[in-house]
Amino acid sequence: MKASPTLTNNAQAVLVDLIELHIQGKQAHWNIVGTNFRDLHLQLDEIVDAARQFADDMAERMRALHALPDGRSSTVSATTALPAFPDGLIDTKDAIERIVAAMEATVGTMRKVHDEVDEEDPTTADLLHEFIAKLEQFAWMVQAETMKASASVTTPDA
Repeated sequence: MKASPTLTNNAQAVLVDLIELHIQGKQAHWNIVGTNFRDLHLQLDEIVDAARQFADDMAERMRALHALPDGRSSTVSATTALPAFPDGLIDTKDAIERIVAAMEATVGTMRKVHDEVDEEDPTTADLLHEFIAKLEQFAWMVQAETMKASASVTTPDA
């Protein structure tokens, strides 16, 4: 099978967001300070490792479909859907908010392109499913660092 221009463009959009997520995760990892530093520092490494692996998986899938992945820094910075990450030191709470936003933006791109990808190549859509599930899990786990239990949250009666 040879990827159409639409499949190529959709896979490329996912690729650049995964590369940017990896870069932003490392930026946060190196510059976080504050409460729960160590836990977040370690969580960021997990996110970075996953984003790198996912980017590699997507790029290799593109090549298997005779598409050309473009992971150059100029391409990534010009085309990513992720919001920019600040320079300098960043408080753990702010880092959590920004990394969760970056993961949500990455997942948003995947969900946006999913149906077109699935229509042409269910195998590539299966990769998206894997990436989405893991990134949503990471977002939940990282966000839990700053969440507070609420008395208004109830569970159904058994």
